[in-house]
Amino acid sequence: LKVRVVRSSPPSSQFKATFQESYQVYKRYQMVIHKDPPDKPSINQVRLVPVSFEDPQFKSSFNQSATLFAKYQMSVHKDTPSDCGENEFTRFLCDSPLEAEHTPDGPECGYGSFHQQYWLDGKIIAVGVIDILPYCVSSVYLYYDPDFSFLSLGVYSALR
Repeated sequence: LKVRVVRSSPPSSQFKATFQESYQVYKRYQMVIHKDPPDKPSINQVRLVPVSFEDPQFKSSFNQSATLFAKYQMSVHKDTPSDCGENEFTRFLCDSPLEAEHTPDGPECGYGSFHQQYWLDGKIIAVGVIDILPYCVSSVYLYYDPDFSFLSLGVYSALR
């Protein structure tokens, strides 16, 4: 048995070289030990979208995200429809004091607020609202389709 410690942030060359293999071990472990279904969201089903009404991906997915937010809030937190309308969604999870910033030494996506969208069969099933800053990533909120609670998307998002 050989054990290696590889730097994941910033990703070392060893981390990059073994990422797919490590991911496959993780996925198999989740399926065998935790009985995760094989279609649990994977890397290519997660989109990082800047929170900006100027961004085409954000604009095109806004209604779907807002609808999912309302469904989650009413099911999980027992909010009333008036507590989780589009205005409340925008105020709570879209209006951010952070300014988008791109620096040459920063991440490719830049710094700022993002919606990390989890897609399955062409629809959003979860959204992680995150802030990417120079020295940290902050998880602001996560909401998901309660019909997919068996996928443990909160755990998956935290690990990711």
